Amino acid sequence: MLKDHAKIMYAVAAAGEIIGRKKLQKIIYIAKKIAFPFQERFQFHFYGPYSEELTLRVEELCNMGFLNEVKEKKGGYYQYRYTLTESGKEFLSLNEIDMPYLADCLTDMNSQSARFLELVSTVLYFDNLTKEEVREKIYTLKSKQRYTEDEIEEAYLYIEKLKQKAKLQ
Repeated sequence: MLKDHAKIMYAVAAAGEIIGRKKLQKIIYIAKKIAFPFQERFQFHFYGPYSEELTLRVEELCNMGFLNEVKEKKGGYYQYRYTLTESGKEFLSLNEIDMPYLADCLTDMNSQSARFLELVSTVLYFDNLTKEEVREKIYTLKSKQRYTEDEIEEAYLYIEKLKQKAKLQ
């Protein structure tokens, strides 16, 4: 029952702390796309792939006392910080999660900006299209972000780097 919840807890634990709801969404989506066994379904939304299921699971984990969510005022908006609580650490120690190499990938993703992860997740969302078609989607759907050719190429290289880290190629 809580296996999918435990995977999210493991992700937060491996990252240490995840700052931002958008960043959490992108990290889980990217991990799923590079073949880690996350079950949440994602749809394309304003900021790229988004999962209502993930939002609900995170909320449940906070309500159960396994995840700590701290809401901070940053300028004109609120930012959320996620960490594992002591109860969450105890729960994880009793429920082994077998996702080798995930921690290394998560640490790497967590060090990236939410803006870059939004680009990477958008590239992955349209991975059934050619590079040129993906570029067009990005320029159309993400015009406000003003991603450059170099950033898009960097996203492709980053995806390959993560796949290498995950030992999936």
